Amino acid sequence: MTSTRPVSQLSQRLDSWLAAHGDELVRWRRELHEHPELSRHEHATTAFLEGHLRALGLEPRRLPVGVGLVCDIGPEAGGRVALRADLDALPVAEATGLDFASRVDGVSHACGHDLHTSVLLGTASFLAQQPDLPVGVRLIFQPAEEVMPGGALDVVAAGELNGVERIFAVHCDPHLEVGKVGVKEGAITSAADTIHLTLESPGGHTSRPHLTGDLVYALGTVVTGLPGLLSRRVDPRTGTVVTFGSAHAGSAPNAIPQTGELKGTARTSDYRTWLQLEPVIAELVRDLLAPLGVRHRLRYQRGVPPVVNDPASTALFASAVARLGEHALAETAQSGGGEDFSWYLEEAPGAMARLGVWSGEGPQCDIHQPDFIADERALAVGVRLFAGLVWETATAREQA
Repeated sequence: MTSTRPVSQLSQRLDSWLAAHGDELVRWRRELHEHPELSRHEHATTAFLEGHLRALGLEPRRLPVGVGLVCDIGPEAGGRVALRADLDALPVAEATGLDFASRVDGVSHACGHDLHTSVLLGTASFLAQQPDLPVGVRLIFQPAEEVMPGGALDVVAAGELNGVERIFAVHCDPHLEVGKVGVKEGAITSAADTIHLTLESPGGHTSRPHLTGDLVYALGTVVTGLPGLLSRRVDPRTGTVVTFGSAHAGSAPNAIPQTGELKGTARTSDYRTWLQLEPVIAELVRDLLAPLGVRHRLRYQRGVPPVVNDPASTALFASAVARLGEHALAETAQSGGGEDFSWYLEEAPGAMARLGVWSGEGPQCDIHQPDFIADERALAVGVRLFAGLVWETATAREQA
């Protein structure tokens, strides 16, 4: 049986490791930040991580898709604690003015995945030096979080959740000051699906819309009518919302076009509602367009379910955060954004927390924006948090 005694020594060990390797941790992050790679193309990032992990004496294994890594540390007996980071960047041109800004045109780590990855690599470096790990750890460096279907499904398909007792992750939050971590039991993100609606009409002159199917009017009917009707079919307490981000049709002011399209998202905070959403939306779109003389094709792509933090894993997160300091634990609300970490929670219990990255001064630039900046002091916080989760899980196992 493992001993919980080393938990009291963990802070000292982390202090010592960070004093010796803190600058290296920052260098790793800046190297990744300068060389971002888009989803499913994280080849250089994967090679970078593989080299560092092998230098630690570890044996990482690449995912069958060719990018992304999984690596085990510590005892093989018993279930493992999985820690996950995501590798991919966004097709967003950086406008931060940082000395280590992206060198890749039109691509940047505007979501903080470079920080997530560096935190997990730092955690691996720390854990590899501990001779008395109380529980086995599985490090998951996942590709393609920013696309659907996401890389979490590749990890699951490769069997890398087999033997995992619990799984944890963090996500940068520019609305929390560095040093704080937001923890929430239950749903912390929302389900996110995509809608692609194509309309076809005979077309015609704008002076005679009664002789054809007025395609632009039909587009507008869906844009304005679908959200309203959906709010009468779905419980409003579920936070369900449809929003269109792209609408295209025609070019001439006096011609009714023959084709047009809408692209948007359907989001909900409720898992059961997510399972039922596609047929409801298909029915409402059909009914809205039925009297308008246009044909339509609806391509509905289910994306990700909500991330639902289970109570026991959330409690472990809260305990680990409490060890960071008296005021480290922060409340956080459910986000309308999607996260494919949710697919792991279909396989094993776990939780995601929000890692504060705001410096405390100046604007709080949101993620997915060209000017997003993460305070690098959050790197040390993340390593302390992940390492703490390993020991907290082992302690909980002993006390069960």
